[in-house]
Amino acid sequence: MNGRVLRTEFKRSAAPWAGAVVLGGSLAIFFLIDGIWWKGTAGWTAQWTTMALWTRSLLAFWLPLVVGMGAVYGLREPRSRMTELLATTPLPTWRRAAVPAGAIAIALAAGFGLLSLAGGVQVALGPTTYTGLGWLPISLVAVLGLVAAAVFGMGVARTLPFVLTPPALVVACLAVTGMLRVRIEGEVPSTRGPNRLGLLSPVTGDPRQMLLTLSGSVHLGQTIWLLGLLATGLALLAAVTRRARLLAVTPALAGAAVALLVLPAAARDTYVVDGAAAAPVCDGPVCVTEASRSHLAELAPRGREALGVLHDVLGDRAPTSVRQDTALRALGDPRSLPGDAVLVDFDDQLFADATGRDLTRALVAEGLAPSCHPRTSREGGGQDDVALRSIAASWALGDPALQPMEEKATDEYSRRIWANADVAWRELKALAPAEQRSRIAGLRTAALSCTARLRELPAAGVPR
Repeated sequence: MNGRVLRTEFKRSAAPWAGAVVLGGSLAIFFLIDGIWWKGTAGWTAQWTTMALWTRSLLAFWLPLVVGMGAVYGLREPRSRMTELLATTPLPTWRRAAVPAGAIAIALAAGFGLLSLAGGVQVALGPTTYTGLGWLPISLVAVLGLVAAAVFGMGVARTLPFVLTPPALVVACLAVTGMLRVRIEGEVPSTRGPNRLGLLSPVTGDPRQMLLTLSGSVHLGQTIWLLGLLATGLALLAAVTRRARLLAVTPALAGAAVALLVLPAAARDTYVVDGAAAAPVCDGPVCVTEASRSHLAELAPRGREALGVLHDVLGDRAPTSVRQDTALRALGDPRSLPGDAVLVDFDDQLFADATGRDLTRALVAEGLAPSCHPRTSREGGGQDDVALRSIAASWALGDPALQPMEEKATDEYSRRIWANADVAWRELKALAPAEQRSRIAGLRTAALSCTARLRELPAAGVPR
């Protein structure tokens, strides 16, 4: 396959449209829809790894479509009734098959590569300073998945040259991809359900934590499987006898068998913490991860100020450090709260946009009334926690009136919560100073054990 033949193939075939559809469709989804991929530290332009995971998650749409496009492309010779004529030429079948397969592979690789480039430029222009290369395997496996799907579709269509073959392949791929994706979606990470079979699909779930990346065994297992599928597609394209077509499925079966041995059995092992991104970067008692280094300049002085306030309130029981929360947990799992540190999660609405005095207040609130709930910005944390934090921070900072940590909501439930918070605040301020300090200390003890309740603060400070 020389350059001249390949250029002719690009000019006279629909191969370039496959890459254009993947590129244009993906950019339309990302830029025309204000989705979750624009929010938080796990946004598609926030970090390199999350950019790669978000672009790869779109394979749920593109794999079925690419299989169908490959099948349509593979029907070109049967539709033009040139199969017998081309079979009489001295050019080997595999060389004739390599031209269209190479053309659509290059088009898809270019389309997905330009999509990654568009995301990478925005990541580079953003606040992140972490530029690890752990995202490359994620994107390369995605490209391999697209190419393997297209070539496999071409091979099946060449073997079954019927007009219904492309739509049948699209429907089948949609069903299989959807079924496999259900097994792993929402488990980032999780310990539920079978895992190996689901990981044969290169589609990833939506990134939820910026420090998570796919494990090396996932990259290796999926690469083996997709190479086997690609080899089967090429073999089907080149096969001219029934025996050759039957033998062509061997690489896919062998690849799947080896991949199932390599892929992790437990869903918890699918995603791992990126060690380089999670490496601690400290300024005194305040530490963040390498991926969040840009936050340290603002967080360090405010963290030291907050630790001073907490020591004044709690004495020797006060936390002695501020560090970023890097715990690996499933969606909906409660947080594990240490007593010696203030945990900062930049996806939590408490810290997401806090700067200056608001950041100090947020750190004091987290130190006195830490929440066991999952991230409040995405998974719901409860107005009770927000109200408790507001009471604790307002008291510690000497505010004359209760200052909410966020705008009070207008729904009936939130109005009731904040009305109770106002009552609790007035009752707390009516107590003697020593008793007030005792109630706040009791609130922190209850919060660390995940049993703090707003309605119990004025009565005893510690839940009954």
